[in-house]
Amino acid sequence: MPYRLPLKSLARRIEPRILSALIGLAGLVFLFVAVAEDVLEKESHAFDRVILLSLRSPSDLSLPIGPAWLESAFRDITSLGGFTVITLMTVLTTAYLVAAGKYRSGVLVAIAIALGSLVSSLLKYVFERARPDVVPHLVEVQTLSFPSGHAMMSAVAYLTLGALVARAQSSWRLRIFVFSVGVILTLLIGISRIYLGVHWPTDVLAGWVAGAAWALTFWLVAETLFGRRTPGNGEPEA
Repeated sequence: MPYRLPLKSLARRIEPRILSALIGLAGLVFLFVAVAEDVLEKESHAFDRVILLSLRSPSDLSLPIGPAWLESAFRDITSLGGFTVITLMTVLTTAYLVAAGKYRSGVLVAIAIALGSLVSSLLKYVFERARPDVVPHLVEVQTLSFPSGHAMMSAVAYLTLGALVARAQSSWRLRIFVFSVGVILTLLIGISRIYLGVHWPTDVLAGWVAGAAWALTFWLVAETLFGRRTPGNGEPEA
């Protein structure tokens, strides 16, 4: 009879941070499925509609709330989640990691973001949700709506880049700073899509969740392939 390692014993063999990451990944997958189910059954439509309308002037739905500069700012911010900027950031970060001798991290970054872009496009065609029609769009859009490609790809790119670049830093302060920048950019880009009226709020939420799950998956891959690096360990990656 084959020997089976008890689950409790197996859990003890897994590092707590890895186990926590796996639990977090499972939670993200569950949340995405829950949001997708609500969208397919149109249970979230009323919520989405209220949020979009609350961000526009009641007398003229083409006018967003807030000062004029805010719309301009969100137009600039939303471009950070576009294909051109994401590609440029990926190339530059990959080049940085390779120049720093982190060859495997560089390859992993390129693979993670390239595959993430493909998955984002496939999900849009699976769900085939139309763009919001309750308010005028403030920027031009052409693709389907769910999940938000900008929200998902900003999470895929900036969280993956943040996590993997943070691993290469020599101190916890630098690691926290680098990853925090990725989180802030991801949140702002998603919010900009709602403010500009080109995505339902649940599109953005699903994009954030899917992108975060993708980034966490590749962080786990990096931890498995490269092993744990603690701040202060400046040994180059082979």
